[in-house]
Amino acid sequence: MTLLLGIDTGGTYTDSVLFEEESRAVVASAKSLTTKHDLSLCVGDAIDRALAAGPSDAARRIGLVSLSTTLATNAIVEQHGFPVGLVLIGQSRAALDRAGLAHALGSDPLLLVAGGHEADGRERAPFDEDALREALPTLREKAAALAVSSYFAVRNPDHERRARDLIRRETGMPVTCGHELANALDAPRRALTALLNARLIPLLQQLILAVRDHLARRGIEAPLMVVKGDGSLIAAETALMRPVETILSGPAASVVGARALAGEEDCLVSDIGGTTTDIAVLVGGRPVMDPDGASVGGFRTMVEAVAVRTLGLGGDSEIRLDGEKRLTVGPRRVVPLSLLARDWPKALDALTEQATRAWPKVTDGRFAMRLRPLGAGKLSRNETVLWERLEHGPLSLEALFAGRSSEQPLQRLVDRGLVILSGFTPSDAAHVLGLQNDWNAEAASLGATLCARSEPRPGQPLAADGTTLARMVHDRLVRQSGEAILETALAEEDRRHGHARPGIGAGTRRFLDVALAERHQPDDTELVTFSVTLNRPLIGIGAPAATYYPEIAARLNTRLAVPPNADVCNAVGAVAGGVSQSETILITSPEEGRYRLHTERGPEDFLDLSEAAARAERLARDAAHRKAREAGAGEIRVEVTRADRTATVAGSFEVFIESEIRASAYGRPKLAGAFAAG
Repeated sequence: MTLLLGIDTGGTYTDSVLFEEESRAVVASAKSLTTKHDLSLCVGDAIDRALAAGPSDAARRIGLVSLSTTLATNAIVEQHGFPVGLVLIGQSRAALDRAGLAHALGSDPLLLVAGGHEADGRERAPFDEDALREALPTLREKAAALAVSSYFAVRNPDHERRARDLIRRETGMPVTCGHELANALDAPRRALTALLNARLIPLLQQLILAVRDHLARRGIEAPLMVVKGDGSLIAAETALMRPVETILSGPAASVVGARALAGEEDCLVSDIGGTTTDIAVLVGGRPVMDPDGASVGGFRTMVEAVAVRTLGLGGDSEIRLDGEKRLTVGPRRVVPLSLLARDWPKALDALTEQATRAWPKVTDGRFAMRLRPLGAGKLSRNETVLWERLEHGPLSLEALFAGRSSEQPLQRLVDRGLVILSGFTPSDAAHVLGLQNDWNAEAASLGATLCARSEPRPGQPLAADGTTLARMVHDRLVRQSGEAILETALAEEDRRHGHARPGIGAGTRRFLDVALAERHQPDDTELVTFSVTLNRPLIGIGAPAATYYPEIAARLNTRLAVPPNADVCNAVGAVAGGVSQSETILITSPEEGRYRLHTERGPEDFLDLSEAAARAERLARDAAHRKAREAGAGEIRVEVTRADRTATVAGSFEVFIESEIRASAYGRPKLAGAFAAG
């Protein structure tokens, strides 16, 4: 039997599964804590653990390896990545004021070059190759890769292609063209997508090479694929050219995995991890796509992706008070006290000492530890003091500050990803309530006691005792999760009916908070009670799903499915999906009786619409099939759709505006045996 190896790198854990191709069942699975400073470490460990838990000949039977990763998403959100240069052809500096392009470019070099085309594909101005050639030595000094975006390149990509070929010939640098990633209008957004893609190439290259090296050490000779943001798979080589397409790869894999494990056609999928919750909608067994493109880190790209609502809410979320001193969960992640004490027993001693004091301190139950090496960064004097104190392991904030009252230097270390805090979390609350027993329950109980006696207002403890506080935290996470699920459902309703709701207002939020409250016996003294019903099943996945989602589903009055292996659903999704590639060709009419195809090779004119449409269908079908084959698909099928747009003149005369021919190619990935045979 052929085995598929699926890997998912999340914010907290890296998961791996051995998935049997014929039976579509999980054979073995494993988890490893994610090492953000070097993802190859956690990926290698997760692979080794899965192989050790599987059949003795597992490595020899693996026919495919597929990876879903948060690398692209995290790099954009955290504004990390390699320096890139942006070449704008036929555009002015004013383009930087749109789509967040100036923010994404930062201090990286920009080159404005004459050229570009009109909306009908005619050349607007000659392309200034000499200006680009003269600037290349400077760009090569300051950038690791280049992005090229020309005005109306989707109607005629000639200038982008000429710039790309010149850059590669003269410098050998990686270069991304906007028309290769998107075919929609909006030059600044297309330039943004190309810029982000160029910035991500070296990052994804490091990860893929590290995975390949580890597979080679284990003697695994199988194709390596990567999950795209729409849930489909692409060959690693293709991902290296278009890494921006892996934005939202992790959430997309969770939806595909949920469909494979639960078998539901129409439902909501909620994936809760240690750091975030991702919610999506399945209709007819397929995830709903975001019509506006993937949005991440405040940037709206032109990358096709699953419509996912992501919020900072998970088992490891920080417990804090909002502006009105009310208990809330998230969005920042901290290390649970129970996990800290399991790996560092001295934390238990510090918690015990703090709990025996007669008075609370604001630093009680809070610790700090180094997250990754300093690298080439520079620290201020106060930051250096704190950094050096953490050299030998975690410290309570009380010991770390040693008389200092300001937390600003520590917060700056946290914001830079150098240090992570530890405190009371929903995972700790679950240990106190007996819903979880993975780590150190005593540390969780002490943390609950310390958190309960903290004072939102002078002389007013947060809770009567630790158990009460744990129930409050559990209830708060359930309510916030339920509200987010309902927001996702309402957004999908709006999409179906063409509405544009501004979002849930304060009044509706108050209603939902009451409706999602913990259920008690009916109380005759209550004047008003509310309830809410979700009319679709809820699939709960992720490691903490079984802890929280039975209660969430009960309060939403819906059926819950927590499928087997829900804790490694993302890794299942990494191998359960298929290859999907598309090609779109637009037909316009620059003048009456003339029909123009806008293709990769440039415009083509026809005098007959049916001939133009037939030519467009052939080109689109061939291109989609080629893309799917290059992405690693076998037994490819192609579907073609045509959408015409017309206008009625003088009440009865119909005028052709444009026609969009779209070919979509689908196929399961070729496995190692198939590659060897073909």
